[in-house]
Amino acid sequence: MPLLGWLYDRKNMLKLHLKYEANSADLFARIAHMPWAMWLDSGQPASGRGRFDIMVANPFCTIIADTHHTRVSENGQTTLSDEDPFDIIKQQLARFPHDAFELPFEGGALGYFAYDLGHRIEQYTRLQSASEIPEMQVGIYDWALVVDHELGQTCLISHLKHPQTAAQWEELCATVQAHEDKTSVEYSPLAVTGQVTSNMTATQYAEAFQAIQQFIHAGDCYQVNLAQRFRVAATGDAFSAYCKLRELSPAPFMAWMNVGQADKPIQILSASPERFLRVVGGAVETRPIKGTRPRHKDMQQDAKNARELQHSRKDQAENLMIVDLLRNDLGKVCQTGSVQVSELFTLESFTNVHHLVSTVRGKLAENMTAVDVLRACFPGGSITGAPKLRAMQIIESLEPDSRGVYCGAIGYIGFDGNMDMNIPIRTAVYQNQKFDFWAGGGIVADSEMEKEYKETWDKASAMLELIATLPQGAHAHR
Repeated sequence: MPLLGWLYDRKNMLKLHLKYEANSADLFARIAHMPWAMWLDSGQPASGRGRFDIMVANPFCTIIADTHHTRVSENGQTTLSDEDPFDIIKQQLARFPHDAFELPFEGGALGYFAYDLGHRIEQYTRLQSASEIPEMQVGIYDWALVVDHELGQTCLISHLKHPQTAAQWEELCATVQAHEDKTSVEYSPLAVTGQVTSNMTATQYAEAFQAIQQFIHAGDCYQVNLAQRFRVAATGDAFSAYCKLRELSPAPFMAWMNVGQADKPIQILSASPERFLRVVGGAVETRPIKGTRPRHKDMQQDAKNARELQHSRKDQAENLMIVDLLRNDLGKVCQTGSVQVSELFTLESFTNVHHLVSTVRGKLAENMTAVDVLRACFPGGSITGAPKLRAMQIIESLEPDSRGVYCGAIGYIGFDGNMDMNIPIRTAVYQNQKFDFWAGGGIVADSEMEKEYKETWDKASAMLELIATLPQGAHAHR
């Protein structure tokens, strides 16, 4: 097969231009069978409002952190480390420094950081059992498929940081140019085999809500994010379900990840609207979401819901608490006086909900890196509460199960030092024939239990709608 547009743009760089397709699902399917295939998806063409899709697979190094150790694997060798996982990523990226990329990501670290990794930063007593998935799974990738939906361009690019890339480049080019998807395997569609259940009954949620109110009135905290986990039994492969999710609930920070071992895959489906942290050329940005109303099919009622949210003093106060928390977090790693709030309480509307979003920006301090920013702000204040440590302690005592990926971070840190991370809300994890997803909301002094409980179901509506579209397995109606 001839290689189309195979260019040596500069020394130690290979770039292959490909035909642009508005829907990137077919392109990703050509590499989906590869180890550690991941897709940071802008939600296009279904009005996800993002610009770039980033696809990777077959990292030359993997970094997996559990409760006690971190495993670093490269060239068939694995080492165990007790070092801080964030420091390990800094060390790996420092091996391959690079000037600023033209595209958002042309190689570097990409993966997930689970909420539970926060115990490495904020010291608190672990009361919940360990998560069923590792606390961090990050690959160091030497090539990427990048789709620019604004310019209508697609390319495969590498800066040849690792010897295996040059050796495999021609085969990789042939794979991504395949028109019949002959290199991928057939996946059995995901089918549900049970009923959706929650780890909290309505009564248990109410009891947790009242406990938080007592903590607030005692002066322990100002806000706590309380979440419930939903679960349904399922069989098959979740990639087809992810393709359906991106049709039903497009979002600017969607993601698909297939990690874990070949015989025990961990598949992550995310349709997040929330940017956590972005670092570009030393400019730092965070965009916390606080304040939610459901969308409505009736246009007048939908507009009423949006206006109510925009003028809700309670939701504005809740949002402002998190803005102040993030200003403090960014102050640890940004130049003194550079942290500013550029937008407050902006209305953003998505498929199932309206949100209030604020924007905080700063300038990276000298000798600080994007990894330092991530660690300083992790986990995000919008999904913990304020003050952060006390809120996390309360969450640990009231939520029945570990959060795992939910409310952690998903995204990339490039060899060029730039970073883009989202907070994985509206996110599901499929493994061991269990399809888990979460929904929560911030509780403050004037919160009303019934409204907060309903809000969790509003936020879970995209996943519940997805499950309703999936085929029913043999045991679904027992």
